[in-house]
Amino acid sequence: MGDGEWVPASCTLPTEERPLRVAEWDGLFTDRLNGLSRPGPLRLRLELDAGAEQSVRDLAEREGGCCSFFAFTVTARPDAVLLDVAVDGAHAAVLDALETRARSAGRPR
Repeated sequence: MGDGEWVPASCTLPTEERPLRVAEWDGLFTDRLNGLSRPGPLRLRLELDAGAEQSVRDLAEREGGCCSFFAFTVTARPDAVLLDVAVDGAHAAVLDALETRARSAGRPR
């Protein structure tokens, strides 16, 4: 999947910063992702290592600042950090791309 599919035109992050942000997501998926599910067509749930809470909150806040169509909810549990990602119907393809990228970069469990 190319970055063109991953980063929608509505993203306000400066173009030169986009590869760095994509790399942050990939690193999170590779190093911290333990599982994911799709509770609905417009919602994705990522289960990450419990120690990832601060980095997950930071990345979600920055991503929400440039891609306002994302709604992130971070829930810390003793055994995991849950990151719920929701979008509106117009951005379902972006959520699909995020899921695909997470599945391909995530570590097997």
